[in-house]
Amino acid sequence: MTDAARHLRLLRPAAGVLAFYAGRDGHRFADGPNWVDDGALSLGIASYAIVSDGEALVYDTHVSRAHAGRIRDWLRAEGVRKVTVVLSHCHLDHIAGTAEFAGCEVIANARTAAHLARDRAAIEAGTLSTPPAIAPLVLPTRSFSGEMALRVGQAEVQLIEANIHSDDATVLFLPESGLLFAGDTVEDTVTYVGDPAAFATHLAELDRLAALPIRAILPNHGAEAVIAAGGYAPALIPATAAYIRWLMGLADDPARKDAPLRAVVADALASGALTWFAPYERVHAQNIARSLAVFHG
Repeated sequence: MTDAARHLRLLRPAAGVLAFYAGRDGHRFADGPNWVDDGALSLGIASYAIVSDGEALVYDTHVSRAHAGRIRDWLRAEGVRKVTVVLSHCHLDHIAGTAEFAGCEVIANARTAAHLARDRAAIEAGTLSTPPAIAPLVLPTRSFSGEMALRVGQAEVQLIEANIHSDDATVLFLPESGLLFAGDTVEDTVTYVGDPAAFATHLAELDRLAALPIRAILPNHGAEAVIAAGGYAPALIPATAAYIRWLMGLADDPARKDAPLRAVVADALASGALTWFAPYERVHAQNIARSLAVFHG
């Protein structure tokens, strides 16, 4: 295992499901400002593999090639001979390790493919955000729109496009087990807002996901212990919707911006739908700033 990935942990949240978790442990990827620590490890991040009959579907390739290389080693140890990659969306902490899966099919929805193609030069130069660069950036080899069905060994997997968190989300649903692999469409403690102008769309899309017969949710950003124990209850979706509605209320009541995050999500914390992780106070402050900028200029 390379030093950069030495703190990656292997979890087994369900039969035939592996989770690769890093962060929330105080260790840093690099000195100085960088998107790996600031946007991923500080909040905790998981990617996943669905494994069946010597095949695996890898859902996101983690925050670096080193992390992805460790994932591939673990999959070999599980007897995996064929890997298909599915990208949940275009954000850097979900695509950084794709080059370690050279020769594998890489699937994304058409919006993700377009965003990555558009930003490829900046991503490879490390200028789209803070460093590090992702070079080479491996683009999807196959794209879809709407929904797509895959079979991984004996496992049936539904790919579902959504506009939540970003306009290019892809979630995975396993109808046999009721598992929803949610990417960043929901997270714990609160969602990260990319486009407040699309809040109404996000709420409608959350309702669409909530209509699925979900038994448990595995998000990419969440508490390690909850993921390891099998994931979040379906109540994570309405908890996310309630938080978005609170942010929408800033349009008519900007003074609510001073409410502490604990108070905003108090009901969901009390019910157990959410868990408390203090670094999300920074995410909450960013969400408020973005929302106020849209609603009040």
